[in-house]
Amino acid sequence: MSRVEFIKLNRPERAQILCDLAEEFYLAGQRVLVMVQDDNQGVTLDQFMWTWKKGAFVPHVYQNGSVECHDEPVVIAAEEENPNGAQVLLMGVTCSLEFARHFQHVIDFAETFDETRLEESRQRFRIYRENGFAPVMRK
Repeated sequence: MSRVEFIKLNRPERAQILCDLAEEFYLAGQRVLVMVQDDNQGVTLDQFMWTWKKGAFVPHVYQNGSVECHDEPVVIAAEEENPNGAQVLLMGVTCSLEFARHFQHVIDFAETFDETRLEESRQRFRIYRENGFAPVMRK
């Protein structure tokens, strides 16, 4: 069963957090898939991941259909596919429950900066629980 963790997100910007998490799991020797909403977010996060922290290096690629991704430790994607066999799913955008089941570790976000988004986050937390996951808030 996948381990599901929620991280409180106090503002809408999540690129920094996604990069930090990708680095954390990459350095721990795990393959990572970062889901984004669309090509615009994918290209933006791809560029940001090269420069977000001085001295950091997270080998990654944006899955745009024109590059091979199976050997990449970190892949950014807008489609529910796992081209690099990642064990970790970072949900920059909400993914289906069936897709999340394919990962050992899933990171979702509790979006506390907006009441509507917070309620949607709570609903996802409940859905995970109702479907056999044991979601927790990450410290």
